[in-house]
Amino acid sequence: MIGRIFSFPRVRLTTLPTPLEKAERLSKELDVELFVKRDDVMELAFGGNKVRKLEFIMGDVIANGCDTVVTSGAFHSNHARLTAAAARKLGLEVYLVLAPPRKPTRNGNLLLDELLGANIVFVESRDEVSEKVRKLAEELRAKGRKPYVIPGGGASPHGVLGYVLAALEIVQQLYQNNARPRYIVHATGSGATQAGLVLGTKLLNLDVEIIGISVGRSRKEACERIANLVNETAKLLGVNITVEPEEITVFDDFTFGGYAEIPREVVEIMKRIARLEGLILDPVYTAKAMAGLISLVERGYIDKKSTVVFIHTGGTPIPFQYSDEITKYM
Repeated sequence: MIGRIFSFPRVRLTTLPTPLEKAERLSKELDVELFVKRDDVMELAFGGNKVRKLEFIMGDVIANGCDTVVTSGAFHSNHARLTAAAARKLGLEVYLVLAPPRKPTRNGNLLLDELLGANIVFVESRDEVSEKVRKLAEELRAKGRKPYVIPGGGASPHGVLGYVLAALEIVQQLYQNNARPRYIVHATGSGATQAGLVLGTKLLNLDVEIIGISVGRSRKEACERIANLVNETAKLLGVNITVEPEEITVFDDFTFGGYAEIPREVVEIMKRIARLEGLILDPVYTAKAMAGLISLVERGYIDKKSTVVFIHTGGTPIPFQYSDEITKYM
């Protein structure tokens, strides 16, 4: 059934598979077999998990004859940066509606958005985003353009397809290492990454727990979003799979005060992992996900000796955007 994905339009934006590397020193500290899926290592504009989603989303953009893409995100959005890069690579115009939290520091992802020549529209509140995107799309149509609106984070059924395939990729790589996955842990925000992994492992009939570490949303809201995305994508694929929110695993106790809040504890995780594994995490997404993984092992939720995959979802430019907040705890 998973083979049906290959019938959907797709634009190749990076070389796959991405590396799967053993975190030797952290594995010893935690007494688990920990692998890191390096989705931060991709050719397109510093890479990240959004690239997998954009391969299918941009395939749909081209298939529909659209000439412009419109999307939204936070000022530091990885999704916005990668959408801009993918659009430029394909010769498309791109509009980004960017909103708080934090401030629009002209560094990191925002600097890259400007380098890529994205048309950036700032709004003062996240509550304004949907209406601004709708009006912008209408204005573009009135000018004779054919815009394609991409939900924030690439959280659409086409975007989910990217991580359905990633589930297969991860399992194949683990088998080559004579390992069977027990848990896959990652930062969950818009929900498309987790939805793809959940659906992918179901299609492969694998007993793997997909654990999302929320970076802002409540567990209830996150689980509802993810379940909806799983079910919508299953319909798109024409497979008879449905899940309920109660079947989704999300922990919302590692937000450290809320989305994009960067306290000392988050910077300490960044430092610990950098100095143990030479692995750079960002303070908004991956450091919080790693904090969750470590805590779940320590509290016994994740079994000792088990095989755990941590998905590094990218975010390489974000530490530069928030260097002032990070360096005060260095």
